[in-house]
Amino acid sequence: MTTAIAPTSTGEQAAELQPPAYVRKPAMPALTGLRTLLALTIVLFHFTPAGLQWGWFSLYPLINIGYVFVSFFFLISGFILSYNYADRPGGLNIADFWVARLSRLYPVYFLTMLISIPMLIAEYHVRSHTQFWEGALATPLLVQGFFPDLATFWMTVTWTLSCEIALYLLFPLLLKLRLPKNPWQLLALGLGLWMIGLIPHTIYVFTDPDHLGKMADRYSGGYWLETLKYTPLPYLCTFLAGLTLGRLHEAAKMTSRSRAFVGLCGFIAVWFVAYHLADRLPYILIHGGLLTPLFAAIILGLGGPSPLASVFSIRPLVAVGTSTYCLYLLHFNVFVLLHLNHIPEKLHVQRFDPWISYIFVIVLALAARRFVEHPCQKAIGGWWKRRREAQQPGA
Repeated sequence: MTTAIAPTSTGEQAAELQPPAYVRKPAMPALTGLRTLLALTIVLFHFTPAGLQWGWFSLYPLINIGYVFVSFFFLISGFILSYNYADRPGGLNIADFWVARLSRLYPVYFLTMLISIPMLIAEYHVRSHTQFWEGALATPLLVQGFFPDLATFWMTVTWTLSCEIALYLLFPLLLKLRLPKNPWQLLALGLGLWMIGLIPHTIYVFTDPDHLGKMADRYSGGYWLETLKYTPLPYLCTFLAGLTLGRLHEAAKMTSRSRAFVGLCGFIAVWFVAYHLADRLPYILIHGGLLTPLFAAIILGLGGPSPLASVFSIRPLVAVGTSTYCLYLLHFNVFVLLHLNHIPEKLHVQRFDPWISYIFVIVLALAARRFVEHPCQKAIGGWWKRRREAQQPGA
């Protein structure tokens, strides 16, 4: 009997070396489809087009809080890692885990660095020499997220990957934490982690350490604001909540109907916040994970078979969803380069812009997934497997 392969943190099939007897858990295609919508919303957030309002209905309130879906990805990442590894026989082989993560993440990251060389040249002209060389060294090493003033250096959005790598490094230790098995205790723990994670952001709201003199918004700057937005530590509780959610998913044994109900409640609540409350809530609190319980409800709703999960499991959504890592990394700088070089005008398709640029970025992400990410992942995984086998006694 064949079994589906559980997805990794961004939806692709897991490539870790496993003992032959280990049966991988079922995949969650609905979460992969959901990632498509989250990634596209982030793209629209960065480059918002006109014409997304039809009479009384508008997509702009949802797009305007597109930044919150970055923390949604951290929550999904923790959830999927917990789902894949929490009950694995023989425990987690740390070397295998890290090689598998880097084999999938770094090739596309390196491709993005190459494509973004014009941005690196631009950084040279606007940064001090010290800051430029610090950023030029930190970015290839994936540690730019530890420095608030360098987090968006060279490849604007890749600070999130720097945070993700830091959380991956902690994951083998976090996996050893003894979490309760009772669903209600897990729920209480998840809510507790959520509230703890909001403490630094709440302090920021009441103390204004950057002396902005006003409530911070998405256009505000300041050392402490950027520390909360770009560095790994503020996302630790969200990631831990995701790990706890993975355990809750296993312990709760929810029925199809209950999953659909919980997921639908999560979607309705996110819609209500986006359209009726977001403008009244502190930006940094929303950015810092205020909506995490709502996102958790959506993940539980899509984490198993249900009518709601079927909607998000349609083939086009899942197909793009497997490439959301490439889409996220590539979209910002590629879109900027297209327009800095006036490519739509040169091709005489500017009347279709920005939609033609969106399509190009999505197709590029699909190509990067097929011709860069997946082949490199297989090649590095195969090399590592041969190396491990060669080290076995009697090889």
